[in-house]
Amino acid sequence: MPGRIIAAVKQCGVNNPLLILDEVDKLSADYKGDPTSALLEVLDSEQNAEFVDHYIDMPFDLSDVMFITTANDADAIPAPLLDRMDVIELPSYTRAEKFQIAKRHLLPKQMKLCGIKRKNFRITDKGIYAVIDYYTKEAGVRNLERELTAVLRKAAVQILADPETVVRVNDKNIGDFLGVKKYLDDVAAKKPEVGMVNGLAWTAVGGTLLPLECAVMKGSGKLELTGSLGDVMQESAKAAITAIRTRAEKYNIDPEFYSRYDIHIHAPEGAVPKDGPSAGVTMATALYSALTLSPVRADFAMTGEITISGKVLAIGGLKEKTMAAYKAGIKNVIIPKENERDLAELDEEIRGGLTFYPVERVDEVLSLATLPAKKVEKNIGAIMKPKKPAKRVEVAQ
Repeated sequence: MPGRIIAAVKQCGVNNPLLILDEVDKLSADYKGDPTSALLEVLDSEQNAEFVDHYIDMPFDLSDVMFITTANDADAIPAPLLDRMDVIELPSYTRAEKFQIAKRHLLPKQMKLCGIKRKNFRITDKGIYAVIDYYTKEAGVRNLERELTAVLRKAAVQILADPETVVRVNDKNIGDFLGVKKYLDDVAAKKPEVGMVNGLAWTAVGGTLLPLECAVMKGSGKLELTGSLGDVMQESAKAAITAIRTRAEKYNIDPEFYSRYDIHIHAPEGAVPKDGPSAGVTMATALYSALTLSPVRADFAMTGEITISGKVLAIGGLKEKTMAAYKAGIKNVIIPKENERDLAELDEEIRGGLTFYPVERVDEVLSLATLPAKKVEKNIGAIMKPKKPAKRVEVAQ
């Protein structure tokens, strides 16, 4: 029999079909051969004009064929094969996109399969959002469809018992259909606090709030980084410390704080691995706040990579990160100046609900996000500065 590619061309009946190679990152080599090596010739438009299938044993022109491949992990595709492709990144669905997909497509489809008529079932928009927020956490909508189907099946039982009943689902009674919430909202700080900053992070299933905490204690200059932080994130913490050290005198902080005090930076949800450079400004702000006892505004979130000189560099995933800030109820977001051009790609709902502050230097971040210290005399910088020795008083016997 001819190979799959020639068989597909034969099935289409034309020389210029569209062929989709699904899950190309799942290819594996064994003793029978390596399919990756065969695809090197197939996907290269300079070579596939004389593709030879071992069954027909003669050259066949594949240069007019349009190939589309799909993959979940581009890193799993061999580099020579990836080099022959034009890569198009498709980000995860946003919360608003999932809502529209569920309302327009998933619900009508599953209602038909479950035999439920529109007059017998009602679900509010807040009810759909509740399913998205509290019962699913994914890049696509497969689990969302499963959860909606579970709601419809329970509704079908009630309708079978009484065909005239109308099942109404909203965000208040969704637990009666799906049980206890599987996921909880990102918790932002309720009031300005010292050493606690709202960061923003990108994940494969969308953006999330990344609160960071920093504590400074008397010690010997140890640096503790906890919360399953990756190598890049740990390096960002060290860069943030250096950026603050270079500005120590400007902010009335003893330049020797790094050797006289222990610094502990922690990212909550320690079981979840975290990595990437975009938390640099967040760490620098948390450290500055802990050193100067300046509270950080709770209505601000931030993202950006930092250099040791204090420059704020561009980051990725701005769309998902801003969506997380909007969902958490935060009104102000600090972003790198270089990411200002990406604001045009955001949903109108997000652009209208958030105020963006593009910055180039960490000094701008500190002035925007922190409040004056309530008790300046407790500034750690002042505490660490050596005091003059007290005069000794001789008492006559």
